[in-house]
Amino acid sequence: METRHKILLLDDDPDLLSTYSQLLEQLPSRPEIRTTPSGSRAMAMLESEPFRLLICDLKMPKMDGLQVLSIVRRKYPQIRTVALTSVADEQFRSRAYGLGVDQFWYKPSSEQETRMFLECLESLLGRESEPGFRGVQSKSLVDIIQLECISQSSAVLRITNGPLAGKIWIQDGELIDAEAAELGGEPAFQKILSWKNGNFETLPAEPSRTRTIFKSYNAVLLETAHAMDESREAAATGAKDEATSPLAQLSQVEGVEFVLAMKPGEEGQVARGLENPEHVATWARQGLERFRTLGDRWHAGPLEQIECLGPQRHVALATQAETEFCVGWKHTLTAGQIREMMKKVLALWAC
Repeated sequence: METRHKILLLDDDPDLLSTYSQLLEQLPSRPEIRTTPSGSRAMAMLESEPFRLLICDLKMPKMDGLQVLSIVRRKYPQIRTVALTSVADEQFRSRAYGLGVDQFWYKPSSEQETRMFLECLESLLGRESEPGFRGVQSKSLVDIIQLECISQSSAVLRITNGPLAGKIWIQDGELIDAEAAELGGEPAFQKILSWKNGNFETLPAEPSRTRTIFKSYNAVLLETAHAMDESREAAATGAKDEATSPLAQLSQVEGVEFVLAMKPGEEGQVARGLENPEHVATWARQGLERFRTLGDRWHAGPLEQIECLGPQRHVALATQAETEFCVGWKHTLTAGQIREMMKKVLALWAC
């Protein structure tokens, strides 16, 4: 008989405990739900029985959610953790992720948000242990750094990978310095990002730190991703010159943050600047297929291009011959600018 996972739901509001308990019972894996209104009681329950997931409200009397998550992260590192709050505060979110939570959610206020919330929880329940840095849904350091910069934070990230250790300094949302062993500045930053797993902790900011990195964090991340991709390809194919390849040229177009080119078949995709191209490829292909179906229904003609605008990044989807493209753009660009720049991207690929 398959073992059902256990979820512990912590919130000081009895009505919300009842509501969310009923909501969680809708999860496809049918987990067992336990509830408690206090942090101290939650700690006792975690001590007495195994839980797969802790969902914790952040604003509570006596022992608040951040205190609970801090203790759980140290004592029970195997437990998945979700921070849940109604307080819209980016600094609050940054602190929660700094403690290593797997997901951070504002309490859903619509049917769509509720559906997404449940889908993410189900995915979290089913995920087995995998390489990565705990926090920000166990993804890479790229996510952690982007979170700190987007929220305009000031902090020092200390990263450890076995015997290796490094630090990254962030001041008011800007990368200012990094160090790893004898390396400093951008070389140290690239070295740290090459580590595939480990642990990180957020230390107090150091405003007096001398700045050695003067590029924007997006530019540094993209250049680091390029360098890592080229290093891997050079190791696999020998001293092959990638500087003139179409994909390398595409990734150098002003405003581009990542490029994904997809051809028919599971192996027919290449990418620059993406940590998880498979997930993005799945999303992009599904989006293109749905819009094609919609276009056929409306007799709108063949699909040319889709622009998706977001607060952190814009994305464009397009098709040329048998190749489908998903290109990430800086959020400062307008839809019109993206449309024009995509013409350059497609032209470079065709060359």
